[in-house]
Amino acid sequence: MSTAILTGPPVAGSPLESDLRSLGFDVRVAAEPGQVSAEVAAAPAGERIALVDPHFTGHVHALRLALTDPRFAAGAVEGALSVQPQARGALTRALHETGAADHARTAAETAGAAVDAGRSSGDEGQVTAPPRTLPDAVAAALEADEVAVHRPELGPLVASVPTGEEARAAAREAVGAVDDEAVRLRNAVKARDGFFTTFCVSPYSRYIARWCARRGLTPNQVTTASLVTALIAAACAATGTRPGFVVAGVLLIASFVLDATDGQLARYDLQYSTLGAWLDATFDRAKEYAYYAGLALGASRGGDDVWALALGAMVLQTVRHVVDFSFNEANHDVTANTSPTAALSSRLDSVGWTVWLRRMIILPIGERWALIAVLTAATTPRITFVVLLIGCALAACYTTAGRVLRSLTRRANRTDRAALALAELADGGPPAEAFASFARRARVRLPGFGSPAVALVGTAVLLACALWTPQGSVWTPLAALLYALTSGLAVCVPLRGALDWLAPPLFRTAEYVLVLVLAVRADQSGVNGALPAAFGLVAAVAYHHYDTVYRIRGGTGAPPHWLVRATGGHEGRALVVAVAAALWADGHGTDRAGQGQVLGQELGQGFTIALTTLAVAIAAVVLVESIRFWVSSKAPAVHDETGEPA
Repeated sequence: MSTAILTGPPVAGSPLESDLRSLGFDVRVAAEPGQVSAEVAAAPAGERIALVDPHFTGHVHALRLALTDPRFAAGAVEGALSVQPQARGALTRALHETGAADHARTAAETAGAAVDAGRSSGDEGQVTAPPRTLPDAVAAALEADEVAVHRPELGPLVASVPTGEEARAAAREAVGAVDDEAVRLRNAVKARDGFFTTFCVSPYSRYIARWCARRGLTPNQVTTASLVTALIAAACAATGTRPGFVVAGVLLIASFVLDATDGQLARYDLQYSTLGAWLDATFDRAKEYAYYAGLALGASRGGDDVWALALGAMVLQTVRHVVDFSFNEANHDVTANTSPTAALSSRLDSVGWTVWLRRMIILPIGERWALIAVLTAATTPRITFVVLLIGCALAACYTTAGRVLRSLTRRANRTDRAALALAELADGGPPAEAFASFARRARVRLPGFGSPAVALVGTAVLLACALWTPQGSVWTPLAALLYALTSGLAVCVPLRGALDWLAPPLFRTAEYVLVLVLAVRADQSGVNGALPAAFGLVAAVAYHHYDTVYRIRGGTGAPPHWLVRATGGHEGRALVVAVAAALWADGHGTDRAGQGQVLGQELGQGFTIALTTLAVAIAAVVLVESIRFWVSSKAPAVHDETGEPA
């Protein structure tokens, strides 16, 4: 159990001790000046420690925000400080430096003298300046020792250490004037979210979050319930019946409500965890793409093959996310926003209705899932995917164009950290590394927009050959070799250019669309199962790329290099798929003995087997390493608090 130490005798009638116990602290009192350091030393080594001035007056939620947030090594408000086990050594040094015993004695004497003076003078309206409390002094010493002390935004909440009766009465009145629980509920909702989530889900999901908190449910349990609900929705859609589609749409909305609830529960109760970060980062995509597969299976039962549309929707959505991630990482360390485009965006934000219109245009997860749910219940899977593809394509054009304009007009230098993040997002394998190393030795220099231009050329040539050269020819494998060469050239220099952040999205486009095109052509040639196998392969690779993004966001860097090598890199996988298509994707092939169509179909199944084998191998390796990382103590508690719609 966490330990809270009062740095002086308790104040009669104060609810402070009971408030701390309600937050899960074992409360101890350092009544004598020299007891603070002794109590700190006696506290369990692996638990959180809080120092609280006994005169603290404020809301319970203010204490909760400062003392119990697991994401920070230390947190503080006026008169209260909390440190995690990893900062215990710094706390001991800070107590020694601030002279805990003398400071506690002086603070207690000053507070008592202020109260006596106020009573004797009869001037109850005068409020003396609060002394610098021991927790405040220790917090300052921790910051001087380069320990980051989180100071939460309190808004209307009160956290103070009044020194006189009049000041204490005023503080208590201020506490009573603000509904602590209402503020806590309001803060459980992201400050910036999509229109559908803000107006159609959050008004009641926050109360579901409170209900869960009061019954001891954790965000991870709610996240898992959301996943299970979405998987049941996908299974209902896979029945291919109208009642199944209707139930699937209703369950998809229910899954989204739970998805909003888990984050609100984490903010409401400050239940952040590394495992929760991993679940939150991956389950949204798993739910959505599993639902796509369920719709495709349901359509197949009705005689309508929409696997190509389902795969196209997954490819488009994933590339959209990579555009967002890559742009944000490229501009992670940019402090001044000098782009006229960004300035125009800020001016538009000042006009209320344009904010919601622009958030809806980008089709964030709330709007997207609502659209999918309604179309599933009311129309067919084909119509659902066609409308979804059109909406996502328009959103992708809008967001990408805006980011390109911002990049071209912004005067900013990219940092080494941003360049490294973009290189890690590129996911280059051994072939690209070899070409990049050769280019560096040859001292190749690219012009201003050289990296994205080279990546674009390689992508265009690869996809053009996949689309228009004869099946079974060597042109697509040769184009894949050229793509590996251009991929290496694109990253042979640090990605600090204005548009260099486009390189990772272009690589994702090349790899995913190549698999899509070759699977569609194989399916048209009579190869059974090529599209479902391609769907599984892209899903496995996309998981690897999402995992990479969230590791970078957490500050731990990309997955280990051996994993990138083991999965081949984007250009290595593209080459393998291109060779497999050249060998086995022609379902109408013949042989010299005249076996004809039968042998051609048997050869064609080799392509399906190759895609399936590659998907299973990548999924197995990536999932094992990802789970190992995210449940380890080294994994960061990365939770999306930006409000950027997914």
